[in-house]
Amino acid sequence: MQSRITDRAANLRYAIRDIVVAAREYQQRTGSTPLYLNIGDPIKYDWKTPDFMTDALCEAARKGASYYSPSDGLPELKEATVEKEKRVNGIDVDAERVIVTAGISEAIQFLTGSLVHQGSEFLIPGPAYPPYISYVSFFGGTPVTYRTIEEENWSPDVDDLRAKINDKTAGILVINPNNPTGAVYDSKTLQDIADLAGEYGLPLITDEIYDQLTFDKSQTPMVRVAGDVPVIGFNGISKVYLAPGWRVGYVYFHDTNGELDPIHDAMIRQARVRICVNAPAQWAAIAALKSQGPHLKDMMRRLRERRDLIWKRLNEIESVSTQLPQAAFYIMPKIDLRGRWANDTEFVLDVLNSTGVVFVPGSGFDPHYGASHFRSVFLPPPEMISDAMDRLEEFMLKKK
Repeated sequence: MQSRITDRAANLRYAIRDIVVAAREYQQRTGSTPLYLNIGDPIKYDWKTPDFMTDALCEAARKGASYYSPSDGLPELKEATVEKEKRVNGIDVDAERVIVTAGISEAIQFLTGSLVHQGSEFLIPGPAYPPYISYVSFFGGTPVTYRTIEEENWSPDVDDLRAKINDKTAGILVINPNNPTGAVYDSKTLQDIADLAGEYGLPLITDEIYDQLTFDKSQTPMVRVAGDVPVIGFNGISKVYLAPGWRVGYVYFHDTNGELDPIHDAMIRQARVRICVNAPAQWAAIAALKSQGPHLKDMMRRLRERRDLIWKRLNEIESVSTQLPQAAFYIMPKIDLRGRWANDTEFVLDVLNSTGVVFVPGSGFDPHYGASHFRSVFLPPPEMISDAMDRLEEFMLKKK
């Protein structure tokens, strides 16, 4: 049988998981288990989903919640998202304009499937969470990254963003707090971006999945500064509530005159095709969103300790420098390649094959603004972080 695979499928990339292929080859070749610092999954380390959520999941299953839910989500969960957004972020959301998705990744697919035409351009912060870039390309568009300024804690360059808007632009994305940099944008920057979206009549999308995982600078929700500019917001339980494998996210549509109705309708149509999100997990997500997040204080204490450790160690290593993350659990160091490696991918593979430490190439988050960088998580226990940094430091001394 001969199968002609489409270019859009054959060319899909996801750097965070693609590097795992090389890590498995390393393990098979050496018999040593790699130190994985590549994926933002707390449960892979020493974190645990809160017991009250696990209890709610089990109880839902025991009570028979193994049915198809409405395609746009359980009404009770949609109401819970409204309550959470009001309590945590101080914004008003209409439950009738919420769609429950299988994590933010599915929301990205639905959004790009609704907005991106052949030849469309979509403005994405550089660097950015890879699925935004991948899905825009998958649907025939061009992901156009706008600069974020590393020396200013990866703050967006609004002038660069403006310069890249044209007749092909289908939307503007903001990721705040940011993956992969850990940046938290100030309200003026967000206001300037919202003003641009309003001026050009462009959909404004804000990914705020890390909204409660900030350290020294609180996050400002886009809706609070956008005024009458329509906003599509993405959020979910994967990170803040330590349940990434449950795959429960949500999208809300915030406008005054129904400007977002066509996008809302197009995304719901796609949701119907995939039927629904896991129903027991939706019931457990209700418990999570209605809670005060009793685990968060200890979670942030532990993350701060790990953030400070990896930031200090990285900045002490030859040819490596990095900004201090203000949120989430990622850090995006810069590497002085200095002719020793052709690019950051070659560097990451050399580190892996020489030390067993798994990072993600920065170019996987944007070939331009992510180049000559790598991303690491600081989710592992301090002793694992120290081990990884010891190995990296020794590796860099040998390459001096």
